[in-house]
Amino acid sequence: MSTMIRPALSLLVLMTLITGVAYPLVVTGVAQVAFPSQANGSLVQDASGKVRGSALIAQDFTGDAWFHPRPSAGAFATVSSGASNLAPSNPALATRVLEDASKLLVPGQGPVPLAQLTTSGSGLDPHLPPAAIAYQLARVATARNLPVSTLEQLMEAHIEQPLVGPPVVNVLALNIALDNL
Repeated sequence: MSTMIRPALSLLVLMTLITGVAYPLVVTGVAQVAFPSQANGSLVQDASGKVRGSALIAQDFTGDAWFHPRPSAGAFATVSSGASNLAPSNPALATRVLEDASKLLVPGQGPVPLAQLTTSGSGLDPHLPPAAIAYQLARVATARNLPVSTLEQLMEAHIEQPLVGPPVVNVLALNIALDNL
C-alpha cells in the first residue's frame, strides 16, 4: 500500500509545483515583458497620470454632459459580469427596454439605437457603435455648450476598426478626450 501512496503523493506535489507555481510564474513573467499594459489591466490614465479605468471594462457615466455606455446587467461590477439572462419573450426585459428607450429618446432623432438599450454578453463591453455615439451628440453638446461639429470630430477621431466586426468607439476614451476639451 505504501508503495503506491508515496509515488502518488510525490507526483501530486510535483504536478502542483509545475502547474500551480512554475507555469503561472512563467506566463506572468512573459506577459509582463511582452505585453505590460495588457498584463496590468489595460489601464487608462488621464493627463495628470490618474488611473480613470480600463480600456476593456465599461464604466457608468451619468449626467447629460457625458456619453453613456451600454446598460449593464451587473451594474458595471466585474464580479457580477454577465448578461441578464432574460429571454426576448420575458416581459421584464421588454419593460426595461421600453423604460430605457423613453428616458433616452431624443425628439426628432428617430428611435434610440439598440446598442443603448441592450446589454452585452459580459455586461461590461466598453464599446458602442458610432451610430449610438452620434445619437448622443446633441445632448452632450447642449450640456457642455459646445458645437455638435466639435463633438462629431471628437467621435470620428475615436472610431476604432477591430480586426473582425464593425467599427466601434470606446466610451471611456471618448469621455476622457471630452473632459480634456
